[in-house]
Amino acid sequence: MTTAANDEAPVLLHTEGRAGHITLNRPRAINALNHAMVRLMDDALCAYERDDDIATVVLTGKGARGLCAGGDIRSIHDDVRAGGGPASVAFWRDEYRLNARIARFPKPYVAVMDGIVMGGGVGVSAHGGVRIVTERSRIAMPETGIGFVPDVGGTYLLTRTPGELGTHLALTGSAVGAGDALLCGLADHYVPSERLPEFTAALADTPASDAVAEYAATAPEGELAAHREWIDACYAADTVEEIVDRLYAFGDRAAKETAETIIGKSPTSLKVTLASLRRARALASLEQVLDQEYRVSATAIGAPDLVEGIRAQVVDKDRDPHWSPAELSRVTDADVARHFAPRDGDELGLGIAPEADPRCP
Repeated sequence: MTTAANDEAPVLLHTEGRAGHITLNRPRAINALNHAMVRLMDDALCAYERDDDIATVVLTGKGARGLCAGGDIRSIHDDVRAGGGPASVAFWRDEYRLNARIARFPKPYVAVMDGIVMGGGVGVSAHGGVRIVTERSRIAMPETGIGFVPDVGGTYLLTRTPGELGTHLALTGSAVGAGDALLCGLADHYVPSERLPEFTAALADTPASDAVAEYAATAPEGELAAHREWIDACYAADTVEEIVDRLYAFGDRAAKETAETIIGKSPTSLKVTLASLRRARALASLEQVLDQEYRVSATAIGAPDLVEGIRAQVVDKDRDPHWSPAELSRVTDADVARHFAPRDGDELGLGIAPEADPRCP
């Protein structure tokens, strides 16, 4: 596979020695993912998997701001407003399949998680086999702030963090740096950003494990470990209301500030997110969790909070979403449960046959 002929393509492909490179190429949008990019990545991974000359795949993002800011949520807003969101649901179907492919990719998949890595950006990186962070990394699943729920396998990743750290990150949408990403199991190694060019160049003729051994360093200390006492105690509660009450009552300033952060998010998203996390803990595989997330996402797109949250954050940018319902107490158990109901004739189905993939025979 050679360098992409069109440097304006949203995904650029080229080879260096035995390394196949995938570069997300929408730097003005911090490489936000659209459907075309997902399909191009999927096709590239199929080709690299079959190519015996490729030993390693490397994912990077164009520009200095980050690997990927997530999905192209402006297009989701427009799709829902125009026709109810069918294109967005189709996008998620292919995106989640790509996330699963990355997780089971048989060759080293090196994701360079430099700069901003959020939402869909986590999905195309944190399921990889070799996940690199730098001092510039800011990693988050911020969906509750736009009336949505962590997806792209995010609820799988966040339920496998130490203690209740994943619940904290999911409900608040808080971004973490390199040290905390390593603590939470969202990344594997720290490489200073100034050494990234040498590191990625070395992958042309050096096994990924050897390149990591040469260029990895000790990450700066994170912040979450110092807050484990109140995080683990408060987020162990069974409901979002009780979590918020515990945070306010704990007596720690950071806990109180966190409670105030949470109550600004979509009440429906918060409750569905907590339920998603608790259910994901009982599921055996990433594929099963992705199946669940597909049900949740496809249901959430028909609710008012997603369009309203995107409007407030990226369309009008007034940062003043009007959630419906506006209070946690008004979100019923039935409102939450319907997000997990089977979808007649529209299931993702990865957990049934994870290896059955007609796009990559």
